[in-house]
Amino acid sequence: MDERSMLTGARAQMMYDANKKSAGVSYLLCLFLGGVGAHRFYLGRTGTAVGQLALWLLGWVTFFVAWIPLGIWIIVDLFLIAGIVREENMKIADKFAFD
Repeated sequence: MDERSMLTGARAQMMYDANKKSAGVSYLLCLFLGGVGAHRFYLGRTGTAVGQLALWLLGWVTFFVAWIPLGIWIIVDLFLIAGIVREENMKIADKFAFD
């Protein structure tokens, strides 16, 4: 083996070591930031990482879209409960009323 090919081999090894990916880092990213596709970005899988990130964002958007109307409905119910209870109690009283 000549000196030139040894240097090329050493350089290739150094480049590999400098750029290799860690399974441990990948697992940690997946565990803590998996929803946003961080582990896939780290591993160079940008397309599927963007897909995971998009699904994560869509999940949060739909979460809030569903919770806002529900919150409004509950606030409205706070004002309606007294009347609903009175109405239901009248139905029960009518059911057991003496003729």
